[in-house]
Amino acid sequence: MTGSRIVMAAMVMLGASAAAPGTATAQSGGDRQAGDPTAFASASAVRAQIATMLSTMKPDQGFAWRPLVQDGPRVSAIEIWKKPGRPAVHPAEAEYAIVLEGTGTLVSGGTLIAPVTRREGLVEGERIEGGTTRSLRAGDVLLVPAGVPHWFGITGERLVLLGTKLPARHER
Repeated sequence: MTGSRIVMAAMVMLGASAAAPGTATAQSGGDRQAGDPTAFASASAVRAQIATMLSTMKPDQGFAWRPLVQDGPRVSAIEIWKKPGRPAVHPAEAEYAIVLEGTGTLVSGGTLIAPVTRREGLVEGERIEGGTTRSLRAGDVLLVPAGVPHWFGITGERLVLLGTKLPARHER
């Protein structure tokens, strides 16, 4: 599947998950109309959540995550990266993200070196060998398939993402 088809498939899945009957909820600042199962967060609610998260982060805190909209187990969350995390793999979930603010680097693919399972759904390692490096800036869209190593570096003050984990699609 080509990169543009993967992104389009992710957008279709996100739209379908957000409209699943009866389970969608808006988190912190979201707006949900009576009788409409669609979770929604306005641009001003997104900006307010980012501002709140930034104001509550400790000076040495490198990462913050907070749900924005949710449909049962499917969550779209604001992620704020001030320091790089550890290279990671989500074995059963793809990671779809839009860069909202800041600049950074994405390394994806290749081999995760010294993998350790930290919790269900998260394997972290020391580094990635043989991955592809991409620069990130506001407006960029990415989809890391389930089981693919990835790492976010920070090249500016911070990198702010709207991130969504999607269950892996199983081919028949």
